[in-house]
Amino acid sequence: MIRSGKTGCLPLIAMLCAAILPGCRHTPGEVQVREAIAAVARAAQAGAAGDVVAPLSDDFDGNAGELDRSALANMVRLVALRGEHVGVMLGPIAVEHRGARMVATFKVTLSSGGRLFPDRLGIYQVESAWRREDGGWRCYTASWKPMM
Repeated sequence: MIRSGKTGCLPLIAMLCAAILPGCRHTPGEVQVREAIAAVARAAQAGAAGDVVAPLSDDFDGNAGELDRSALANMVRLVALRGEHVGVMLGPIAVEHRGARMVATFKVTLSSGGRLFPDRLGIYQVESAWRREDGGWRCYTASWKPMM
């Protein structure tokens, strides 16, 4: 039972909850980056080129000019058109803030049932850099090197 003296606090508590709760629903940047990386892995396995490049910036640079956004999309399309499958297994993703940007590092294992890129299959160490663009986190550069 609420006494009349405490009834004046209820509107204040309700206003505080209304002000605080929307902030709780905001997904932290680190989580957004991890989710984007996992989504790219799933899209690569599915051969969905558009989804693979969706979180990449228009000026994406892969391995110091080796692969841009368009070339990556075309590679995924080619694998899909040949009916080949690329398996992608991610290791833990570490995300570090660097000023207004973030760097995510992880290991990825690529496997395939096809023959298109046999020399590119294996375990890689990946470092990707992310920045805020259009209200979301976009990868603008990534580098990878074989672990073996």
